[in-house]
Amino acid sequence: MTPVDARPEPEVLLVAGRSGSGKSAVAFELSARWARAGLAHCLVDGDNLSAAYPKPARDPQGTGLTEANLRAVWATYAAAGYRRLVYVNTVSVLERELVVRALGGRARVTGALLTASARTIHDRLGAREIGTELRAHLDRSAAAAELLDRAAGAWVARVPTDGRDVEVVARDVAAASGWETAGA
Repeated sequence: MTPVDARPEPEVLLVAGRSGSGKSAVAFELSARWARAGLAHCLVDGDNLSAAYPKPARDPQGTGLTEANLRAVWATYAAAGYRRLVYVNTVSVLERELVVRALGGRARVTGALLTASARTIHDRLGAREIGTELRAHLDRSAAAAELLDRAAGAWVARVPTDGRDVEVVARDVAAASGWETAGA
C-alpha cells in the first residue's frame, strides 16, 4: 500500500498576459493585499527562472531551466511552510503541467489572463522601453496575445486591464483565485 501524502495540496495562481498587460504590477498588488490580510503566500516571477545567456544547447527555450529552478525555489518555500504560490509569466497559463510537475506532481491551479488593447500596450511599453527595442517588444507582445487568446483554456479567468487601477484588477484576480474565501 502506498502511503498517502499528508501535506496539504499546494495552491497555485498562474498570472499570465502579454507584455504590458500589467502582470508584475498586479502580482505585487496581490501580494501586498494578501500580506495586509495575513494570507500566507509566495510570489515567483517566471521570467527570472530562465534568465541566462546563452541557453543550454539541449534547452534552447529555457523550459528545462524554468522547471528545475521553480522546483528548487518551491522546495525552499514548501519547507518553510508555504502552500500558496503566485506564479507570474507571460504564458504561465499554458504551462500548467510544467508548474504542477515542479511542485511535486499535485496542486490546485487557477489562472488569470490579463488582457489589454493594442493601444494600451503601446502606451505602456512606450513609456518603459527606451532605445531600439520598442518595436520588437510590441511585436512579441502581439504574438503572445494571439497565442494566449487562442490557447488559454476555459478554466482561465480573463481580466481586462484597460483604464483600470491596479487595485481593482488585483481584486478581480484575487476573486478568481478563490483564496480569500477559502481562508488563510
